[in-house]
Amino acid sequence: MPSEASLEVGQYYGLPRNAFWRIMGELFGAGPDLKYNERLRIVKSQGVAIWDVLAECARDGSLDSSIDLRSAKTNDFVSFFRRHRSIRRVFFNGSLAAQVYRRRVLPDVQMIAPYLSHERLPSTSPAMAALNFEEKLAAWRRIL
Repeated sequence: MPSEASLEVGQYYGLPRNAFWRIMGELFGAGPDLKYNERLRIVKSQGVAIWDVLAECARDGSLDSSIDLRSAKTNDFVSFFRRHRSIRRVFFNGSLAAQVYRRRVLPDVQMIAPYLSHERLPSTSPAMAALNFEEKLAAWRRIL
């Protein structure tokens, strides 16, 4: 789920301290210095889709650890992958997204898209302080 800051501005990774757009800048030239719509255009032109695993949930604050998983509803990935058959790889920004997807989404997705590969990447969130920016960037280079 997007952070409170992201929800406020209506943008994925809207918290300036989140490294996601800095990483997209290094990988594709879609850095935070560009307007949001331009960043989206660039990543889409590179074949990157950005979508939350969860469509909705109850959560106090912005941390993934605060998500009430009993209230969580996933996005409709089956329909998404049916519409976007060229997608071959799915990457997760952090462990909770990967965990929820594997438990609640993957069984149905495997029926219609068994060719997909799935990989968890380190979270770009500033809350994930175990890795510095350079280490996160190195891991995220796998999407290339």
